[in-house]
Amino acid sequence: MDFFAAVKDRHSYRGPFQEKALPDADIRQILQAGLDAPSGLNLQTTSFWVVKNLQLRQEIAALLPSPATKTAPVILVAASEKVVKNGMCFEVEDYAAAVENVLLAAVALGYGAVWMDGMTRADEVNTKIAALLQIPTNKTVRTVIPLGVPMDSVTAQKKKSYEERVTVVE
Repeated sequence: MDFFAAVKDRHSYRGPFQEKALPDADIRQILQAGLDAPSGLNLQTTSFWVVKNLQLRQEIAALLPSPATKTAPVILVAASEKVVKNGMCFEVEDYAAAVENVLLAAVALGYGAVWMDGMTRADEVNTKIAALLQIPTNKTVRTVIPLGVPMDSVTAQKKKSYEERVTVVE
């Protein structure tokens, strides 16, 4: 899929997924797009966990119940590490850029996904997921991304116009 088409088509898919395994090559390509994202001072503070194990996916779905988490054949977990260099830290920016690349790559390959950030931070769910997946304590679970072939067809929501959001200063 063309890059600009992937950007335009990207949407949060929160519905159920088909019972269809994703090829490891596709998962790797999606995650490589995330790893190739920009990183402040090239500190590369974002890491991913690929959860394919049914029991672990069910435990994550119990913490974050939704049609997507309950049916996704793969759940990606993005974690970041706080690294300060020259008085600067780009942990949040790095993770956000990596996750956006993951979402665009998923769309480009025909998959659905949703960036579950807010729910992950509520009620210490991120800490519970970190314990469940044995994520090192120097990393913070930032988001859960259910990934798979959508059961339903959904289109991206309408965005505000260019003119409403862009100011040109000459």
